[in-house]
Amino acid sequence: MAPNKPKVIKDYNKLDKDIQEQIKFVYSDGFADHLIHFFDKHGIKVTALPFETEDKYYMLRMTENEAIQIVDEDDDYDDDGFLKDEVKQDYEDKYADLDHVADQISDEDEDNGNELDD
Repeated sequence: MAPNKPKVIKDYNKLDKDIQEQIKFVYSDGFADHLIHFFDKHGIKVTALPFETEDKYYMLRMTENEAIQIVDEDDDYDDDGFLKDEVKQDYEDKYADLDHVADQISDEDEDNGNELDD
């Protein structure tokens, strides 16, 4: 995370459609396995999905059950919780050239043990 980016704690459903699509592209295998925990300014433990853009670092509040439900109810994901191939291709065409998306895709591939093509 860049040092001076503002941290924004927000609900997923309150994000712009473009940001939601970028998040789905980065987390094409669903959200639940990527949640992190932190304490907010009041000392309350929060579960969130991290996502970084060029100018902000988002922490998207959601429980594991909410993360599963969001994906289950989203027509862009298949019955197994994976982003549909045609949707993934559309998002790749639309967002892959954004540095913050490309960086996070690379990080996810490395985290999942996938080798990256050069």
